[in-house]
Amino acid sequence: MQFCFFLHGHLSCCADPLICLFYFILFCSHGEMLKALSSFSPSVQELLVIEDLLSAMVGIEGKYVCVRRGRLKEGNSFYYQLEPSLDASLSDLAKRILPLCENYVVVSQFAEARSHFKHGLVNHAFASALRAILQDYHAMTAQLEHQYRLGRLSLQGLWFFCQPMVAAMQVLSTAVQRAIVQHASGAAMLNLLQKQAIAMAGDNSARSLLQKLIHAASTPYFGILERWVYEGVIDDPYGEFLINENKSLQKESLSQDYYATYWQQRYSLRQEIPGFLASYAETILTTGKYLNAIRECGHIVQVPSSENGTLMKGRVQQPVLERINVAHDFASAELLNLIIHKFDLIGRLRSVKHYFFVDQGDFLVHFMDTAREELTRKTSAMSVEKLQSLLELALRTSVAASDPYHEDLACSIEELSLMAQLHNIVRNGNVTSQQIGSAESASAPVSSGITTGLETFTLEYKVRWPLSLVISRKALTKYQLIFRHIFHCKHVERQLCATWQMHQSTVRTVNTLGTAISRSYVVCQRMLHFLQTFQHYMTFEVLEPNWHLMHGQLLNAKSIDEVMQHHDAFLEKCLRQCTLLWPQILKKVDKLKFICLKYATATQWLIPAIFRQNDHFQQSGPTDKRSKKGYKERRGRLEYPMQARQAAEDSNFKLTIGKIDEEFFKELKLLVVLLSNGSQSDPCLAHLAQGLQGVA
Repeated sequence: MQFCFFLHGHLSCCADPLICLFYFILFCSHGEMLKALSSFSPSVQELLVIEDLLSAMVGIEGKYVCVRRGRLKEGNSFYYQLEPSLDASLSDLAKRILPLCENYVVVSQFAEARSHFKHGLVNHAFASALRAILQDYHAMTAQLEHQYRLGRLSLQGLWFFCQPMVAAMQVLSTAVQRAIVQHASGAAMLNLLQKQAIAMAGDNSARSLLQKLIHAASTPYFGILERWVYEGVIDDPYGEFLINENKSLQKESLSQDYYATYWQQRYSLRQEIPGFLASYAETILTTGKYLNAIRECGHIVQVPSSENGTLMKGRVQQPVLERINVAHDFASAELLNLIIHKFDLIGRLRSVKHYFFVDQGDFLVHFMDTAREELTRKTSAMSVEKLQSLLELALRTSVAASDPYHEDLACSIEELSLMAQLHNIVRNGNVTSQQIGSAESASAPVSSGITTGLETFTLEYKVRWPLSLVISRKALTKYQLIFRHIFHCKHVERQLCATWQMHQSTVRTVNTLGTAISRSYVVCQRMLHFLQTFQHYMTFEVLEPNWHLMHGQLLNAKSIDEVMQHHDAFLEKCLRQCTLLWPQILKKVDKLKFICLKYATATQWLIPAIFRQNDHFQQSGPTDKRSKKGYKERRGRLEYPMQARQAAEDSNFKLTIGKIDEEFFKELKLLVVLLSNGSQSDPCLAHLAQGLQGVA
């Protein structure tokens, strides 16, 4: 009888509504059309809607709560819709629960999708935390369903029990929808959750929930961080860590490539950094770099802080930041101590200074004497092996033999002249000096002709890791530029000294006062004064003071980065004050050296030539012994001095010396003007200008 009433829609007449609802669902499952909810009494409608809502709360579509495709809300591609004929009072309550159902589906699908490791460790941990929350949610749903089966759950009661979870699920849904839109992973996901937590500052329960998620999601991130700051190793299989490792850059490039960026770019900060670590990002980066450098040296160190606690807190607290600082200080001190003491950085720099700044120049004098013939050859015809053997001989027979690192010194022949090499460096933007002019002003050297070893010879120095961090190929190239500058000045000075010796021998033989040779002697003295003043300025006013300043800074440095900064600043300052970074001044100095060489060459050829005729006169004379003896006496008293003085007043020689003297004087005056102008930017140049004014 009750079943018949059920068929005719009189479900309210049944003794037990739940039993009747069961028969109703059973009947519908056999293919009959569902009736509209309006055909049932409100109490039955409530039971039917609760059944469907409980299914929808776990993502199952019901009979009267259906899924519709479309964007009813931002970020959702679906929404739940109630049977329109539902009683209005019941509909209002049911609609309040529908967002919970929708948000559950969004969160559940996200947790399932991001559980794969391909989305990264942070997403995997975040999805795991979401599943833990969903477990509690499922437990709540099961309890509600149990109450419903016992006939103790009303729609009002369902809403009451769901209210706390509605707010929580809304927070989770908002977070995961934004993560989906932004394709967030790693640091981006942590930043997203942190921003959400800040936005929920007024809602303690929501903020507490997000803090719990941040704690869970950041745990693997802190695991990577811990290994980096304690061991200098990046264990980041999915590229989520704040530090990026470029494995293509090798430490060997530091001693081979002028443009090597190993130290700057082997490990670098990513663009996306967790907000709670942003202020410590540089500290974290350098800590791991220092530890990695120590490992590359074959040393294994244990950071003390790793024995007292780990960083895996899930959120940054003061003790965690303090442990990062402790690890940084330890790694910095350990690497600095290793490089300065075990690898003797100061001793190496002092050795480089001896050779490239020629502060103990006896080895160079010996080398230039023995290698003179080889250095005057064309670059293509030179033998580097022969030069190397001569250099080793010079080192063994000079004070350089006491240097424990003299075996690391070698010879090298550059392809470009000094001016051309500087031009390339300036053009490629690898000199930071503000005094660099246009590329045109540093283009080609003023000297022309065949390039010999005197213009292309330089020294090479073998530097190994980890000293190559400081004495890199770039730094060594700057040392070589200074050496080539000094070396060529030494060569010009030697040529002028040879000319001066020739003048001295001539003056002892002939009274040349008032002749062209006398003027040539004065010109030679002025040129020597110019070169010696210039070299004295570079050696005693630039290189030595700057070296002692840098030496003190290195002894007080707290990290290897400070050492590198002081060393680079020292070389930059030396290059600038030695005029190598002033193209116009350097070209003028080069022009003056060219004039000096032209003068030395002309003088060493002309002076013997003008006396050649007198030598012929000496050889022609009486053939008999008595007449020959009288001839020699007369020649010594009268005829030879007269002939020699006439030779000393040779017009061709006088004209040549006059032109060279005028050209040298003109260029020297221009150099003094350039130095005076440049002294406004670099006061050190004023000392050189004052020293050369006496010559000009």
